[in-house]
Amino acid sequence: MITRFKRLLLPLSLSFAILATATWGVAYASKKDASSLLPAPPFANVSVHDPSIVRDGDNYYVFGSHIEAAKSTDLMNWTRFTNGYTTPNNILYGDLSGNLAASFRWAGENDSDSKGGFSVWAPDVLWNPHYVNADGTKGAYMLYYCTSSTYIRSAIGFAVSRSIEGPYTYVNTLVYSGFTADEAYDLNSSINKQWTNTNIPQLIQDGKLSGESSSWFNVDGTYANSSYPNAIDPALMFDQQGKLWMSYGSWSGGIFTLQIDPSTGKAIYPGKDSVTADGRLVDRYFGTKIAGGYFKSGEGPYMVYNEETQYYYLFETLGWLGADGGYNMRLYRSASPLGPFVDAAGQSAVLPGNIDEATLGNKLMGNFLFKREVGDPGTGIGYGYVSPGHNSFYQDPKTGRMFLVFHTRFPQQGEMHELRVHQMFMNEDGWLVASPYRYAGESLDKVKQQDVIGEYKFINHGKATSSEIVESSYIQLDKNHKVTGDIKGTWKLTSQNEAELVLNGTTYKGVFVQGWDPQTESFVMSFTAMSREGITVWGSHQEQRNDQQIVADVIADLSIAGADRVMTNLELPVVGTHQAAITWTSSHPDIVSSEGVVNHPEAGSEAVVVTLTATVTKGKVTDSKSFTVTVIPFADAQLTAKYSFENNLDDATGNFAAGKVTGNRIDNTKGSIAFTTGVYGQSAVFNGASGVRLPNKLIDSNQYAVSLWVKPAQLTSFTTTFFGAKDGNNWVSLVPKGPVADNTMVWSGSGVWYDGVTGLTIPTGVWTHLAYAVDNGTLTVYVNGELKFTGSNFPDIFSGADAVFSLGVNWWDTPFNGELDELQVFKGTFTPSQLAELSKKPS
Repeated sequence: MITRFKRLLLPLSLSFAILATATWGVAYASKKDASSLLPAPPFANVSVHDPSIVRDGDNYYVFGSHIEAAKSTDLMNWTRFTNGYTTPNNILYGDLSGNLAASFRWAGENDSDSKGGFSVWAPDVLWNPHYVNADGTKGAYMLYYCTSSTYIRSAIGFAVSRSIEGPYTYVNTLVYSGFTADEAYDLNSSINKQWTNTNIPQLIQDGKLSGESSSWFNVDGTYANSSYPNAIDPALMFDQQGKLWMSYGSWSGGIFTLQIDPSTGKAIYPGKDSVTADGRLVDRYFGTKIAGGYFKSGEGPYMVYNEETQYYYLFETLGWLGADGGYNMRLYRSASPLGPFVDAAGQSAVLPGNIDEATLGNKLMGNFLFKREVGDPGTGIGYGYVSPGHNSFYQDPKTGRMFLVFHTRFPQQGEMHELRVHQMFMNEDGWLVASPYRYAGESLDKVKQQDVIGEYKFINHGKATSSEIVESSYIQLDKNHKVTGDIKGTWKLTSQNEAELVLNGTTYKGVFVQGWDPQTESFVMSFTAMSREGITVWGSHQEQRNDQQIVADVIADLSIAGADRVMTNLELPVVGTHQAAITWTSSHPDIVSSEGVVNHPEAGSEAVVVTLTATVTKGKVTDSKSFTVTVIPFADAQLTAKYSFENNLDDATGNFAAGKVTGNRIDNTKGSIAFTTGVYGQSAVFNGASGVRLPNKLIDSNQYAVSLWVKPAQLTSFTTTFFGAKDGNNWVSLVPKGPVADNTMVWSGSGVWYDGVTGLTIPTGVWTHLAYAVDNGTLTVYVNGELKFTGSNFPDIFSGADAVFSLGVNWWDTPFNGELDELQVFKGTFTPSQLAELSKKPS
């Protein structure tokens, strides 16, 4: 009836040579041009955070946070079918507020961190043939979800449906977290967090728990989240004996596992506390601890079984999910769903103490970039991910193919995220490794030695949890089985496709497999392999070119953007494709240096024309290319609007109308603004519930500058000071505390998100001068007159648009609490002397 990979009931085949052919029925032959037999993959992308995969008939489904879900017939072409938090008439839940009311009474609806909305996260869906429906029939799709209001106060519940696309009907809330010993309340919350307001008293009354546990609380009565979990991220599976288990948890106290009654979907609680044979906690309510602890990161557990190795494999994601958070996927295995789970080095997934959790677990994938150098195929900076994680896993029961399913962000694209599916393979040591490229219909076939010889871009994922992006280096797999280039060692091809590399004395085992390279838009040879220390390495084969072709390609690709109007320092590349060397000379090094440093002529003088010459060398081949650039002299930006807040909201230039007081959103009308002594004269006081709506079309070009004095009383995430938008999807916001490491920044959303990060967070209670300028795609950001960020490709939001503008509020975030003074808007960009004057406090 239903083709469903029942987690842990289907074998993970090690016989890769017999895997079925590609989705379109065309197999790879064992020659280099065989990949040309496969058509370009039909990718259609969706944004589903924390995706959990399940199959129903010919359709694959992924369900994710914020009630997002999508489906596909081939794991490449995805279509969204949900409507997010819309209610009533929610696709998955119908009346969302009413249906999940029991869970929302604890967390997740218009409460604390979810104030003004909902927080329904990270569901998992599975077909359970044993579930007894209300009418007595058996079999249902079960959707386990979590609702959350703070980093520890959450709840896990479940709902059921006969149809995988819903609607789902609420059944029960199983696990609560973040409760306290006595009456207590979170900020912006009316929910009493005392443990007696959870399901625990009823469980005690029913004899399912021996009583409440004093260990759940710290000495002061707060929740002991160093030992106990945040109740989110449920993941269900059947074990080899047919028992149903739910792993769950996030950060702090770690990951736990509870047994679930298949007939009811409800938890079978241990009932009393104990410890496992290896000393791990078994809590009467939360279950058995299988990973993490000690306030450390770790979330998104997912467990599967391999019949060949007879191990249960536990996936976990470390780090923070944001683009700067270093999210990365880890892997452990155990002979039991209750653990102990260990990594390739034999280290337990449960932290032994307050250690660096990044040293544990096989790191499957983290931040990486197969960097595009000048002369490489494609466009942009290359192919890579940042913060890939919170994965699920699927194995096709017919072909045996295995897939890693996760969300990821991308280098230089802010918080925009998409679903990705990568094929996985089992290495010789019984560990899963992931393909470097997303699934494109490829199969793992016999590989000949001549197919793998050549130059590769090389990634070593290491073990760190870091916001740093690992950029590719170069290695060469030589005919004599030596590895040369940036790393030295040996390599060999064993069996039909197994790879073994010894690099700097460390052995890595995996496979050689074709993958779809989005830069070359073709299938290329690649390898993925893992060491016994749990470190993953990847390689992507590069097109073979002689030195003359390499130099010609670099020369053809070299360019200088904005050469006719140079306003900022130039980024002059020094390395090209295949490590070709690029050197630069300048006809006027006093104006533009050979490193691209620009010294502008003084205001009032003529523009200076400079010739920059690039010399490209590879081996004995050399060629050069010259560029003419025009360096523009400084010119003061022209003031177009000035709001000084001298007991009013008037524009002192008279070019625009006065601002209007709003409530807590840009289009509300109820609010109040006061005035007090500011930097110059009076300042405007924002109370954290009000803002100012400025006139439309305050900025109407792609050359503008903004200057503003800011004195926050409180710093809240994403809160704006100066905001402008063409619509809800195209906006620019000057935020004291932004999404990247809480930095003060210029943040923009326009298809691709843009982060103009200053590298600092301005203080509360102190006046700080903030300014930024946009010059036809070049963004510069200043703090107290000092340049803190320069970037290119900033979006043109305002040209020709009837854009809206505001102070302290937008459509979504917490309003600004503090003072603002001397908002000035300019046409053009700042000169150094102008910026120095604007950022100078009166003596």
